[in-house]
Amino acid sequence: MAGALVSLSLGIYGKVHEPTGRPLALIVGFTSLTPMKAWLATAAVVLVIFQVVSALWMYGRLPVKRKAPAYLSQLHRWSGSIAFVATLPVAYHCLWSLGYSTFDTRTALHSLFGCAFYGAFTTKMLALRANKMPRWALPVSGGLLFSLLIGAWATAALWYFTQSGVPLR
Repeated sequence: MAGALVSLSLGIYGKVHEPTGRPLALIVGFTSLTPMKAWLATAAVVLVIFQVVSALWMYGRLPVKRKAPAYLSQLHRWSGSIAFVATLPVAYHCLWSLGYSTFDTRTALHSLFGCAFYGAFTTKMLALRANKMPRWALPVSGGLLFSLLIGAWATAALWYFTQSGVPLR
């Protein structure tokens, strides 16, 4: 329920808020909003791919004979935290500068995936601390979180990188 409320709240805010069309701030090294968002989202995706691989290794789901090293759980946690932090300026600028867009299929899907990602993140974080969750809840919530991030990334950053003549910084 909490995840659904987060997703819905972000979507409503993005829809009713008057988009500014300009960035609030840029991270040093970027010339404009779109490349900054594309690169931060790409960094988050790379870290989340590590999240998936490390989780599979820790739970013995990889075809690797060697047991996962003890420090892998800490790397898993830190990579997830850093990935989440990397998404925050992206989401903030998406909602504040652009709003919840539905003017074409790509942007409608991107807005949906982005809002749903934060709801799925809330659900996964709560599932991590819940005592009476079924065993499948954590991998399902993690898989949904991964899928939504990839969807949001593919409908914005990947799309951006595949356009001809776009600046990369």
